[in-house]
Amino acid sequence: MKVLKVCVVMLMGLLLVSAGYGAPQQASKKTRILVVSSYHREYLWSQETNEGLCASMLKFGYFDNKAQAGEYTKDDFVETSRAIVKKVWLDAKRKKSREEKVESTARITRLAREFKPDLIFLGDDDAAEYIGGQFLDTETPLVFWGVNNTPVKYGLVDRQDRPGHNVTGIFQPGYYVESLNLLKKIAPRVKTFAVLTDDTTAGRSHYKAIEYLARQGALPLILKETVITGDYEVFKRRALELQKEVDAFFIAQYSSLRDKTGNYVSAYEAAKWYITNITIPETAEQGQFVRQGMLCGADDSGYNQGFEAVAVAHDILSKGADPATYPVRAPKRGVLIANRQRAAMLGIALLPEMGIEEYVDIAEALKEAK
Repeated sequence: MKVLKVCVVMLMGLLLVSAGYGAPQQASKKTRILVVSSYHREYLWSQETNEGLCASMLKFGYFDNKAQAGEYTKDDFVETSRAIVKKVWLDAKRKKSREEKVESTARITRLAREFKPDLIFLGDDDAAEYIGGQFLDTETPLVFWGVNNTPVKYGLVDRQDRPGHNVTGIFQPGYYVESLNLLKKIAPRVKTFAVLTDDTTAGRSHYKAIEYLARQGALPLILKETVITGDYEVFKRRALELQKEVDAFFIAQYSSLRDKTGNYVSAYEAAKWYITNITIPETAEQGQFVRQGMLCGADDSGYNQGFEAVAVAHDILSKGADPATYPVRAPKRGVLIANRQRAAMLGIALLPEMGIEEYVDIAEALKEAK
């Protein structure tokens, strides 16, 4: 009988231990998140999307406090009570050749597989195009932001309303009409314009969208010409020539130009040359360019892109949403923004009736070349 009692007690003890009683509780598994940014730390758009991402990570509890957001921004890594978050940079604005992008893709793909993330953020077009394909139809959810015009073009989603794979996210609709309408209000005499852009993934998507709208008769100004080039000297020469032929410019991109020796020209240097040599008004569809010195634009907000991408990721990670059936979307438009210093350089008075929602007092590109 005593032997039987001992056996019963031992059995109950084993059952209790197996159920967790009297044993150390296993810590909850932290969510592992990898952020792949298409560009580089100094690029203003990257900074804006990072601000939105950090604010949203705080809101949804992946960061515990602002200090952790600062640590992540500085070190590209942070471990919080809930998550382990790591960022890597594709650097596609400065590393444009196919060989460089192949090398960067291989490096980031290896790192991602070693890190074993529970979710991957794909920041902007190049990350979506080059890294997204490496993890398409895997068990790892992918959430993009900043994809221009439509994410369908990269084959990551079948349709915007029903993506069909392990990918969903936030895209940029491109506020081209709104930007040109604002320009028309600020400079009513303008009738014609030309597009200036560098030869990048983002630049190509912008000029193609503008040309399509022009063919549809949907623009308030007449498009006369498009200049797309990666050559800084060609960019400058054509800008100087065209300002004698058109009334205004649409500045799509200028962040990946190279000089005659093949060296990368920073966006600040290109903007500084432009606003000190071009005497006709311009618009752009990103606030970063207006802050650097362009006249105006309807901002396709980088902050909103990063913020909303985290909201989508939270639905997937915490609420069990399926990327395959989670519609991609665009966040609300950013502000109608204008640069007072550039307006003064052009002899334009900015008035309340123009509908400007935010003013920039200085042209950052004139402060210092970065």
